[in-house]
Amino acid sequence: MDQLLALDKEDTRTELDSFVHDLSAQKQSGLAWVKSHIKEINEWVDRDGVALLRGLNIVSTNQFSTILEAIFGEQLSQYIYRSSPRTALRNNIYTTTEYHADQVILQHNENAYSNCWPMRMGFFCVVPAKTGGNTPLADSRLVYQQLPVALREKFEKLGVMYVRNYGDIDLPWQEVFQTQNKEEVEAYCWKNDIIFEWKSDNHLQTKQIRPAVATHPQTGEKVWFNQAHLFHCSSIDNQLPESMRESIGLENLPRNAYYGDGSEIAASDIAIINEVYRSLTFAYQWQRNDIMLLDNMLYTHGREAYTGTRKVLVGMAKAAY
Repeated sequence: MDQLLALDKEDTRTELDSFVHDLSAQKQSGLAWVKSHIKEINEWVDRDGVALLRGLNIVSTNQFSTILEAIFGEQLSQYIYRSSPRTALRNNIYTTTEYHADQVILQHNENAYSNCWPMRMGFFCVVPAKTGGNTPLADSRLVYQQLPVALREKFEKLGVMYVRNYGDIDLPWQEVFQTQNKEEVEAYCWKNDIIFEWKSDNHLQTKQIRPAVATHPQTGEKVWFNQAHLFHCSSIDNQLPESMRESIGLENLPRNAYYGDGSEIAASDIAIINEVYRSLTFAYQWQRNDIMLLDNMLYTHGREAYTGTRKVLVGMAKAAY
């Protein structure tokens, strides 16, 4: 079973195997097959939260976007209020996060820091990495269930405050909000309950308080749905030299996470959250032309470090609030 890599989940390999749908024997083009099996594909995602379509013949980015729109039943969403660097291709298809190959991207639900997120995501492997580079997953329901009760209840009671500083270190505000117009940024913030302050002409700080736990609208299950562990200052220790962190101060870090009442989240609590994610993470080894469909509330995703060339694309749809 060399195409499934699982951590601490030996007893569920049969279940995880069921997420993979081998379609290599199909004679139709990938697009034609998808269009004739839309109901079945959506049933897979509704039932399992994950569906890996393997072996389809897909010839272009444009065809991938057409496939996703057929499955999701609507146009793909724009990626606004960004938290990571990406390249927009066409028809709202994007590259996955463009961090350096030696960096690991932790598990996260897309846009869980925002009051609007996609319910559905579709990944397309154009070129698999030479080594690594897989897109690990974890079940958000199990994360919620396996966190220590006291820690979980504190987050559930207080929520998470996300603090971001847009300037020279992380993404500039122009890229995050996809505009050069400050008035448009302010209008977006007002509309989406984001507190903002212009610290200087080109230094914007935002604060947004969001729940740490959500209830899935279809299944009624509680899911751990936040990015506190990604935003927390302890998670950027390896990305910023200590001298730089000291010089800019805690309040000016590119991003940080607090409890919703403004109190600090202990680094030890973030470590517990990361360990729960680690214990639940599994990955499928990417193959060329794989399409992986996710329920973004039921499953988190991340990225392994890798070597060689890697190209994985993503499209999102079904906005939820």
